[in-house]
Amino acid sequence: MDATPTGTHRTSTVAVTGSDRPRLARHARLGFDRTRQRRILLHPEAVVVLNDSGAAVLDLCDGRRTVAEIVSELSGRYQRVPDAEVRLFLSRLVARRYVELGGRRGEGAGDGDG
Repeated sequence: MDATPTGTHRTSTVAVTGSDRPRLARHARLGFDRTRQRRILLHPEAVVVLNDSGAAVLDLCDGRRTVAEIVSELSGRYQRVPDAEVRLFLSRLVARRYVELGGRRGEGAGDGDG
């Protein structure tokens, strides 16, 4: 689940719990780079080249599923899905503001339009 940003910078991590509901930030989106033949996470300040497992995690980050549900769903697809690795991956993306967490301290999972 290693995300390799082009133009790396050090950021702190944010604690992600099993009850958080991650979603892509409004200014981030998933795409496909035909040159690299890889899934990418597009952000105004960076492009993150994703490996297959990182892309699978982000595909499930819809603001409705909890981190625990994402891990459970991935466990049905793959033999080994370490919960701690998924949480660490997401915490790094939250720290970079590529992913947002809902379900914290009264926050809703959605933004009111759906």
